Amino acid sequence: MPLHVPPAPPAALRTVLAALGTPAAVRHAHTPSLRSAQGPLNPELPLPVHVLDRITAEGVPVIRLAGWRFLIRAGDHAVAAAETVQTAEGWAFSHFFEGPYVTSTERALRQAEEAPQPYQPRLLSVPGLYMLTLWLHADVVADASAGLPDPMDLLIPLAPAPPGIASHRPHRV
Repeated sequence: MPLHVPPAPPAALRTVLAALGTPAAVRHAHTPSLRSAQGPLNPELPLPVHVLDRITAEGVPVIRLAGWRFLIRAGDHAVAAAETVQTAEGWAFSHFFEGPYVTSTERALRQAEEAPQPYQPRLLSVPGLYMLTLWLHADVVADASAGLPDPMDLLIPLAPAPPGIASHRPHRV
């Protein structure tokens, strides 16, 4: 089923486009693949990044929106990602990065497109486990900046996953 990718806040996208259009920002990024990419660089697949801060004594997860992540595509694959954060003044570009989470995110998104039902993709960071997951939210029209995992949702741990947790193996919430 197709994924229902939520639109990023326009200001968040503008900050990424501005950073990509600033040679100094790209040149000083610690991302060799971004600096050496040939052709146009395009931010795609905006994903809200949520953080599971803790679980209350009643078993309720405390989750907050930490920012939006964009895969940066050059040609037919992602070469890096861009992260934005919300500040008191609005959305701001944070940084570019590359590494295993970029390719693992692409792989998990392809995997999710094969699911029998539609999902809204999000990222969920679980700092207590040193884990990042692709969170497939079953409510495709939900506000992507809010919400809690639902029993119909799936979590796909991204590689590298912590010991004892298989990356790219979907888990029901």
